[in-house]
Amino acid sequence: MIRHFLSLLDFSPAELEHIIQLAIILKKDRANGHRQAFFERKTLGMIFEKSSTRTRVSFEAAMSEGGGSSIFLSPRDTQLGRGEPVEDTARVVSRMVDIIMVRTFEHEKLETFAQYSQVPVINALTDSYHPCQLLADLMTYWEHRGPIKGKTVAWIGDGNNMCRSYINAAKQFNFSLRIASPDGFQPELPEWINEVDVKFFTDPQLAIQDVDLVVTDVWASMGQENEQLIREAAFKGFIVTPTLMDQASSDALFMHCLPAHRGEEVSSEMLDDPRSVIWDEAENRLHSQKALMHVLLNGF
Repeated sequence: MIRHFLSLLDFSPAELEHIIQLAIILKKDRANGHRQAFFERKTLGMIFEKSSTRTRVSFEAAMSEGGGSSIFLSPRDTQLGRGEPVEDTARVVSRMVDIIMVRTFEHEKLETFAQYSQVPVINALTDSYHPCQLLADLMTYWEHRGPIKGKTVAWIGDGNNMCRSYINAAKQFNFSLRIASPDGFQPELPEWINEVDVKFFTDPQLAIQDVDLVVTDVWASMGQENEQLIREAAFKGFIVTPTLMDQASSDALFMHCLPAHRGEEVSSEMLDDPRSVIWDEAENRLHSQKALMHVLLNGF
């Protein structure tokens, strides 16, 4: 049976933990100069309707290090950019490659693509979810502090795809989540929200008290650039600084999926603070996605 990874809910908690543990092993192997040819004679199709630095480099490097190859496709390179139905593109591309990652806007488009694909499809970001980033974030927390189960996470900022992915992660990894967003910018909530320990705030000072992990993201995501000035006004006071971070637990970590707008959602001082693990977090996209593709192609 073909398995897809469109959100964290597509895998069981045990399967997600397996991926993270495998990613940690693969990272250590790489550091020691050992790289296994998991992807020999395999090809990854990479469909980008939204541009990215970390996503492209991490997926391409993961395939290359595993002995495989990748094909980068932008809207200029495919008939999707000229109006070909998503299901037709999925039918064709999935006959020619072994696994596909899609970075696009509408989550429904990704679901349609997966429905008609003959090979595994990975959500490399949609407007609704960013599950690959969550794998990297949770791997990073595990490396520094151990399992996140039973911990408390504060999300400071927009109720965007990252925020919704943290809601999914709270369900799958059993941690408490505090979400601080201005009125009008809270996330859309799933039907099962009552199954998760999530609290909502409009004041980041209240949300961050004694938490174990603090996470933020840009105020205006890709495609929302025309709302930048409105969002800057609405999010005034939501910047994560060392002073705000001081109210978290003494061993709390700070994460940001990057790229960061220094001086907006996070201060330069906070990005460079010893509590910030953003560079480990960014690197771990490589290792966690390598582990993800391994299980999708070869099983658990």
